[in-house]
Amino acid sequence: MLRISKHDREILLDPLFHAGRKFYLMISVLILIMLWGLIMYVRQFVLGLGTTGMERPAYWGMYMVNFIFFIGISHAGTLISAILRVSNAEWRRPITRIAEAITAFALIVGTLQIIFDLGRPDRILYLFRFGRLQSPLLWDAVSVTAYFLGSLTYLYLPIIPDAALLRDNIPEGAPAWRQRLYKLMALGWRGNRTQWLRLEKMIAVMAVLIIPVAVSVHTVISWILATTVQPGWHSTVFGPYFVVGAIFSGIGALFIAMTAARRSFHLEEYITERQYRNLGYIFITMAAIWFYFTYAEHMTQAAGQLTAEFPVLASKLWGEFSFTFWTMVVIMIMAFIVLVFPLLTPDSWQRSRVFRPRFALANGVVSVLAILALLVPQTQGVTADLLSGLPSPTLRIVAGVFGTVAILSILPWLKSHIIDAMIIASGFVLVGMWLERWNIVVPTMTHPRLMPVGLYTPSLTEWSLFAASTALFIFLFVLFFKLIPAVSVWEVREGRVIDETRDSAQMPLPESSRPPGGLQPAFGDNEPTY
Repeated sequence: MLRISKHDREILLDPLFHAGRKFYLMISVLILIMLWGLIMYVRQFVLGLGTTGMERPAYWGMYMVNFIFFIGISHAGTLISAILRVSNAEWRRPITRIAEAITAFALIVGTLQIIFDLGRPDRILYLFRFGRLQSPLLWDAVSVTAYFLGSLTYLYLPIIPDAALLRDNIPEGAPAWRQRLYKLMALGWRGNRTQWLRLEKMIAVMAVLIIPVAVSVHTVISWILATTVQPGWHSTVFGPYFVVGAIFSGIGALFIAMTAARRSFHLEEYITERQYRNLGYIFITMAAIWFYFTYAEHMTQAAGQLTAEFPVLASKLWGEFSFTFWTMVVIMIMAFIVLVFPLLTPDSWQRSRVFRPRFALANGVVSVLAILALLVPQTQGVTADLLSGLPSPTLRIVAGVFGTVAILSILPWLKSHIIDAMIIASGFVLVGMWLERWNIVVPTMTHPRLMPVGLYTPSLTEWSLFAASTALFIFLFVLFFKLIPAVSVWEVREGRVIDETRDSAQMPLPESSRPPGGLQPAFGDNEPTY
């Protein structure tokens, strides 16, 4: 019988067998959203894609945006977990299972978007029956399938020892189906030396293999766009641009998921600020690289001013898609500020009364009111507003000054609350990365080469399926961690042993460099001795 300490059992295993009202309420809400999405999908299946906003020439819309977005989120899991495992980053142990679960569930939800987009789900078989080897669509199907199977394997292998723990330590009164489930998942695990060696070897092999597969998936997705001659897509930088964006959004999803698990299961002892700080450095790096690729992509389009390319760029800079484009830019800048600027804040600011959340909120409200007074027409009753009597240049100055003061005031609080800061930044990044996918797909589809400019507005059907897809992702995540511990028990125990061994080890001092017999070194009397 495999044993576990009482402390670990109370925190990691016992909550799996108890569910409160909040759990059932969340599950009920998620199921209702998914049922509504199912109804809308059945309606789309019966009436056709005419129920969506897609029409000539915009044959791709929100479904393709969601496909790229969810596949991108999946990179947080296996890719980040595999890289950290290969690099022997010991601090990653409490968050690896959460990261790997994100990968599997995001791939499931992302693949559903293609089925939604096809209209008829049976057409997915045509890709395998009549697919051509020179088609990136076939490459994408093969790479996503390989990535999904590899991710499931990579997720399942570390679960085997924990399934055996649950099998041998299941509480009395637990459902019989759980006992059978854990016995099946454990595969006869007894924890002997041979089994451990084989498991560690398989995990190490999968960690190495899954990295190029993960990179190939989002690269191939970018090639679906880049290998066409559509304006705005025919770019050689799309491959690394998509991979960096995928890792960037994936880390944001990982921060939110690990924080939800940390607070729901009271894992503060296992998932500490150490994980947030170290993962935050990777987050900042990905943010800087993403800004570089975004600037490079749009700068080359602006400099080229090609007849077919420039209308797409113009629609994003000052045309019909300028709102989503500049919202994306502002949101990403805010995320970068939240990530980087608190690290540069002096500690003395925390002792000042000025640098407080309430003061920042007051300045932020004034800045938002000034911006609204600039945006809303005067004919809509804005003249009654406190700030509307000011001229536009003054309103811009008011919005800029009070907005800057609000940001500076909140920085010391963000520095002392790193977990909250990472959650805020992650929320910004997820929204911004979804808008980035929108800005890549929709402006090009509505500005083709050989047809008039088209229009695209998502319908209620598309928004409903987007909400249902998000609900399905959360549902799978919640249900999975009601069956399997959110923290890998055996990996955490192994990490403790490694830390204790390192702490007890004593590094020997270097031996003296003086030759035996008291002779002086050949290079003179001034040579130092140790």
